[in-house]
Amino acid sequence: MTALTDLTKHLRPGEVYRRRDLARWSTAVDRHLQQLLAEGRLEKVGAGLYMAPRKTRFGLAPADPQKLVEAFLGDSRFLIVSPNAYNSLGLGTTQLYNEPVVYNRKRHGRFELDGRWYDFRMRACLPAKLSTEVLLVDLLHNLDRLPEDQSSVLPRALARARGMNRNRLAKAVREFGSARAQRLLEPVLEAPHTVTA
Repeated sequence: MTALTDLTKHLRPGEVYRRRDLARWSTAVDRHLQQLLAEGRLEKVGAGLYMAPRKTRFGLAPADPQKLVEAFLGDSRFLIVSPNAYNSLGLGTTQLYNEPVVYNRKRHGRFELDGRWYDFRMRACLPAKLSTEVLLVDLLHNLDRLPEDQSSVLPRALARARGMNRNRLAKAVREFGSARAQRLLEPVLEAPHTVTA
């Protein structure tokens, strides 16, 4: 068995690999990478990132964003937020965005991965998953980046916040909120809790 054959045994369709991951299975990783790229058994999806192509009935599938970002960061602690998700809050936002935001602890800036741009922003604390509360907090943090009229979106966002579970909203603000989001949501979180009969 050749060293190249040994390396290809470890490749799984749809998986994203860092160069150093592949170097574990190769004594001449750069030469083997060039051969695998030329043969179409690997695709370059970013600086030092490679994907084993996954074929579907529609052609080659793009890299899964979660796997792509995890390989790029070398870390599983991140949160991908598509600003398109703001539209699901029912606040009158209707724009479509092509650039997901990746909150993480390692990288900051815009990076192109697998032909798509990602906006990486560093945050010390990250929620485990994207909840409605976290999405609202993120929208308030990014209010000035929205193309919609802030003066119409903000009152609707605060009204939506008043109808949310206060404990979950407070947790989202505490763990993920910027100073701006905290300031905007403070009146909502500190308002007396009314109990209906």
